[in-house]
Amino acid sequence: MDIARFDRKSEYEWHIRPFGNMRVPCVIFASESLLREMDAKVYEQVTNVAMLPGIVAASYAMPDAHWGYGFPIGGVAAFDAEAGGVVSAGGVGFDISCGVRTLHTGLRIEDVERVKVRLADALYHAIPAGMGSTGAIRLNATEMDAMLKGGARWAVEHGFGSEADLARIEEGGCMKGADPVQVSDQAKKRQRDEMGTLGSGNHYLEIQQVTDVYAPEIAAAFGVQQGDIVVSIHCGSRGLGHQIGTEFLKQMVIAAPGYGIGLPDRELACAPIESKLGKEYLGAMRAAINCALANRQILTHLTREVFAQVLPQARLPLLYDVSHNTCKVEEHQVDGRMKKLHVHRKGATRAFGPGHPDLPVALRDVGQPVLIGGSMGTASYILAGTEQGMQQAFGSACHGAGRAMSRHQALRNWNGRKVIDDLEGHGILIRSPSMRGVAEEAPGAYKDVSAVVDAADQAGLARKVARVRPLICIKG
Repeated sequence: MDIARFDRKSEYEWHIRPFGNMRVPCVIFASESLLREMDAKVYEQVTNVAMLPGIVAASYAMPDAHWGYGFPIGGVAAFDAEAGGVVSAGGVGFDISCGVRTLHTGLRIEDVERVKVRLADALYHAIPAGMGSTGAIRLNATEMDAMLKGGARWAVEHGFGSEADLARIEEGGCMKGADPVQVSDQAKKRQRDEMGTLGSGNHYLEIQQVTDVYAPEIAAAFGVQQGDIVVSIHCGSRGLGHQIGTEFLKQMVIAAPGYGIGLPDRELACAPIESKLGKEYLGAMRAAINCALANRQILTHLTREVFAQVLPQARLPLLYDVSHNTCKVEEHQVDGRMKKLHVHRKGATRAFGPGHPDLPVALRDVGQPVLIGGSMGTASYILAGTEQGMQQAFGSACHGAGRAMSRHQALRNWNGRKVIDDLEGHGILIRSPSMRGVAEEAPGAYKDVSAVVDAADQAGLARKVARVRPLICIKG
């Protein structure tokens, strides 16, 4: 990326002044090196988003930003319904409510090392992973609608976990306003056998060790200590979310001219928030959020069952669960007054600061846990939301390392079997049904997650709390 096209506001904040049909400026949070490495498509996409009706303050991009569908991945934009603001399926993404949840275990490295291979194999056999993977759960039409309305709460009511889990999940585990009627029969059909599955791509279940603690007081509030073993699960709404995104994008492209919306890019298809189509999409998207929350809850239950067999002394309470592909109605301060906005985060994590009423009481004083997944074989991070981040980017932070090359490029550079062997040499056990998938997700195909997290920390979006390294990775 040519940095001469930006106004540098600070070491980690870069602005693009409005030009053409842009309604607001653009802000990219990144170090100079990360900005230079971003593909030029990020510049095009972040400025295109700034042209959409009703956008508020700025079009933002996080330090892990890269080319996406319409919106850049790592894009954040808020829209005011009262000002004709829009909701965009491309601004949420296809894997609706893809997110990360992290569990404590109460274990240390010596507990895991003695049963590491057995634990890896048991998790691999218990957790369905890979393209088109299916689980043991079969939902009929009535059960499907109940799940889409109830989210993780539905899962808990059906024996997958406990009530205590819900307090540590975004939205209390159940997204209000979900409307299963707006979810097509085809989307429901795709999801019927996919509950409790990881899927493919960059999704994973990892056993991790906390290697570094940067903010001891926040880590203590989170219940995290150096040397702890934790479990992280990264997945979303599977086939249902993808189908919803596909269907509504097509409808929005066709409908946009009728709403008087001129699209700078067809992939930015959108509809006014208050329109019939906009409301239908929001109802379907919220149902997909509940699908993702229920899915991660079931995977948590399956994981706990494995630990009960292999390491029965372990206890796996939930640290937190947060999504990074959503559109949420939130209150934020704009021009000195609080406004309700529809905040799109695509490949960006909600990162509410201390004192926010939506946070669990036990975490409210220190801010929301922000869970940042690394690439397979590299570190991941736990951060905390900040008050500064609330002011700078509507309480948003990065979501991971961000791809540095396409999956096709990765296949030309790496062999899946060799990647697994190399990682095993570094003490990381990989279990996956697809050697192609492993090659596509090779660590070298991603940006340096530590550089991304450092940029988010230095920009004030979120504060570094702890670093974790993988020991076992179940990979789709």
